[in-house]
Amino acid sequence: MNQLIQNMVGMGGLSDQVIATDFLISAKAGVRNYTVAITEAATPELRSVLREHLRAAIQTHENITNYMVSRGFYHPHNLSEQLSVDFTASDTALQLAQRKSE
Repeated sequence: MNQLIQNMVGMGGLSDQVIATDFLISAKAGVRNYTVAITEAATPELRSVLREHLRAAIQTHENITNYMVSRGFYHPHNLSEQLSVDFTASDTALQLAQRKSE
């Protein structure tokens, strides 16, 4: 997102974080869905194809996680740091909502 637009809507640099977080959540859901699908698959061939898709989904999840960690958006091994990031994002979202209602 263009920096000028981000600043106008009060998001600053948070849009990359929001997009990456949404992508990570979707990737996690994809991994879960593939695992369920594998348990429901009727043939060994289908299970094999689904396992390959699962491997790709896990790799995507890892790539997104590594990106987020490198940018300081995600701290999976440091709860206090992650809480700080989450509180900042929550405060920004609340401020945006308040501005919209004014």
